[in-house]
Amino acid sequence: MSYIANTAAQQRRMLDVCGAPDIDSLFRDIPADLAPKSFDLPQPRSEFETLRTLESLAEHNYSHLTIFVGGGFYDHYIPAAVDALAGRSEFYTAYTPYQPEISQGTLQAMYEYQTHICRLTDMEVANASIYDGGTALYEACQMALAATGRRRIVMDGGVSPIYRKMIYTYAANLSIDFAEVPVSHGQSDRDHIRQAIDDNTAAVLLQNPNFFGVIDDHSDIVKMCHDRGILAVQSVNPIALALLKTPGEIGADIATGEGQPLGIPLSFGGPYLGFMATRMNLVRKMPGRLVGRTVDAQGREGFVLTLQAREQHIRREKATSNICSNEALCALRATIYLSLMGKEGLREVAALSVLGAHALKDRLKQIPSVKVMESSPTFNEFTVRLPMDAGEAVSRMIERGFAAGFPLGRYYPGMENYLLVAVTEKRTRHEIGMYAENLEDVVCR
Repeated sequence: MSYIANTAAQQRRMLDVCGAPDIDSLFRDIPADLAPKSFDLPQPRSEFETLRTLESLAEHNYSHLTIFVGGGFYDHYIPAAVDALAGRSEFYTAYTPYQPEISQGTLQAMYEYQTHICRLTDMEVANASIYDGGTALYEACQMALAATGRRRIVMDGGVSPIYRKMIYTYAANLSIDFAEVPVSHGQSDRDHIRQAIDDNTAAVLLQNPNFFGVIDDHSDIVKMCHDRGILAVQSVNPIALALLKTPGEIGADIATGEGQPLGIPLSFGGPYLGFMATRMNLVRKMPGRLVGRTVDAQGREGFVLTLQAREQHIRREKATSNICSNEALCALRATIYLSLMGKEGLREVAALSVLGAHALKDRLKQIPSVKVMESSPTFNEFTVRLPMDAGEAVSRMIERGFAAGFPLGRYYPGMENYLLVAVTEKRTRHEIGMYAENLEDVVCR
């Protein structure tokens, strides 16, 4: 009754402001056959619930895929405010802020982004973003080579094969010695890493959660590296950092990752956002743009590009990188998203993703011919073994309206029957149940 009374009072105030005697008078110019039939509206809903309702109505007009694909790129919910604010013309038309006196808004947004990344990763300094997660990891390799003077990079087998492919492509004409270490039961193999590193090793590349979705505490590997003067680089899922140990907590020297989960749509593959953060002692080896906060001659606060080590600004042989542009508009979206979500909101997104993944695991375990791989703890994605080729299963699931996952045989020979499945906070109990029912029908048919 209190809700009805409050609604009536609000209507009365609205009518008073409009100068209308009643609701009907607001619609008197509309033909009766087109006028509203009723104002018996449902109870208020959240933005997400409202969009869900509208999307379910729109589904009668078109078909779409329910996404269970991960592998570094995730179908998270993006608040409407992200599009509204990032779509303002002063942001999406802004160019490189070479002239700080006319670019204070863009520079401050980039500075706030750097601050968010530092807080998210528990590192001391971040740059203003890089192209994507894979490029960021390659740039971390170059930082380590420059900082140590060594030429060997050891890569854990759990690092995204997409990222590893990018690193090899960038380094194709460079004299870098790469070594890959296979994972053991989904986690980093400590013994193999110890055997792979030597006095010429500049860095060890790790990923948490790794490409198989497995969670690992790399603190001991980081210590192993530091004992040999080797830099530890960790690629991370930014959403997972709300629940897991951060790169700063484990002592990593450089943290990188893909920022797409932070308010950036999948968009058929891009544009995306690479983030990078490091310790202050490595800041002069960091590529790309860095924004600093300072004061002018009159003591007024301002923002400027600082510590520039780009090939456009200094001699090429002293530049930190030739791949050093930034993704300012995508970084702005990440800044808005993180500001809207806050610590608790980010934790809730992460927790809901984990709960959804465990719910799907439990449901898939009920399918006799499907094996859920459970040798190690996972975050929001996990690996299952099917009784058929995973690529074929994915094709059949697409026909049923599901993007079922990532076939691991594409990058891992011998794993043709393995499928990487991801769940985010957007996946409902109904969608999880329907996914399991359809997958069971596909693999058992």
